[in-house]
Amino acid sequence: MANTNLEEQRSPIAFSKPFVRKTHQARICWGDQIVTVGGGAPVRVQSMTNTDTEDAIGTAIQIKELALAGSEMVRITVNTPEAAAAVPHIRDQLDRMDIHVPLIGDFHYNGHRLLTDYPECAKALSKYRINPGNVGKGDKHDKQFAQMVEAAIRFDKAIRIGVNWGSLDQELLAKLMDINSTRSNPWDAKQVMYEALITSAIDSAQLAESIGLRGEQIILSCKVSGVQDLIAVYRALAVRCNYALHLGLTEAGMGTKGTVASSVSLGILLQEGIGDTIRVSLTPQPNESRTQEVVIANEILQSLGLRTFVPSVTACPGCGRTTSTTFQVLAQEIDEYLRAQMLVWRKEYPGVEHLKVAVMGCIVNGPGESKHADIGISLPGTGEAPAAPVFIDGEKVLTLRGDSIAQEFHKIVDQYVQKRFAKKEAV
Repeated sequence: MANTNLEEQRSPIAFSKPFVRKTHQARICWGDQIVTVGGGAPVRVQSMTNTDTEDAIGTAIQIKELALAGSEMVRITVNTPEAAAAVPHIRDQLDRMDIHVPLIGDFHYNGHRLLTDYPECAKALSKYRINPGNVGKGDKHDKQFAQMVEAAIRFDKAIRIGVNWGSLDQELLAKLMDINSTRSNPWDAKQVMYEALITSAIDSAQLAESIGLRGEQIILSCKVSGVQDLIAVYRALAVRCNYALHLGLTEAGMGTKGTVASSVSLGILLQEGIGDTIRVSLTPQPNESRTQEVVIANEILQSLGLRTFVPSVTACPGCGRTTSTTFQVLAQEIDEYLRAQMLVWRKEYPGVEHLKVAVMGCIVNGPGESKHADIGISLPGTGEAPAAPVFIDGEKVLTLRGDSIAQEFHKIVDQYVQKRFAKKEAV
């Protein structure tokens, strides 16, 4: 029997919510399309093309696919004069397709020249990614960095100062190693590298501001490929600055490895309120769509309750009671169907992304889980009667039988969406 005194002293269990970090708010714009980053805005999803940017049509097509999948900004490689010359044509092609997603130019080594020599490219982009480790060595570093910042000021663009441990400023790293050697208790090499990443990002941001760029035009990132390394670096970076932060595990890998590593690292940081925009740097598997990285980024945010992009489908994992694959097939069909319909439903049925559907495999948790969803179906397990009760808003409304259960359930979902989420006519 419960101890009454202890019960009285207990506090209710609080719902877990991510901590909110206060930052500058950047505005990434193209025409009427404005994507706010940081400063209380939703965590934004971005992606990157893997086409040859000189192929304007092919690049525009992939950008469209990424945007329709849910990418709110798309980064493209700008590495040659031909690529820079193609950027305005890519932008024009997208605008003709009614795809107004902001474009980010990814510059390394020669960005100062390309932004200067191709002003139409500089105008067509909404943000520039600058890597401090690749803007020049020695006396050229600050001058060439300044040229890129001045282009951002001239055309009123945001920049991301993106430090990467694979291309870290070696002169800065050497300097910090020298300082470390004089300490009475020297740091280990990894700690010095962490410090070099953060110092490079913050010092570069302060230099950009000294040139004339506003703090709210700056986003920082310090990308590494190890989960624990990423968490350590961003925790320290978040404490030491109030710039908006872009999160991403660089070279995350392929398939399950890349998905899990990105989900774990980004999930931990986002729960701590660290991160204002994210990218899942997933290596596509053969014949896999580039949009998979967007789907995973969306799922990370939706799983944390930070954003809602598509209706959720709850499905049991299956066990010895569910030797039939019927519920697996139906769950997959429903999930794919809902995602495909969102291209239309997002406009016609406001709020439909909050829909919760349950597709369960037997009587153990099936009815209960289905009642928790907006609409759910409990399919018969092994040895159960060939009947599938359907629950709507917590109440059992009918039972489906026969060989056409999947098709009938599709229709029920359609009818529910049309009834519940239809736009209300103005009075």
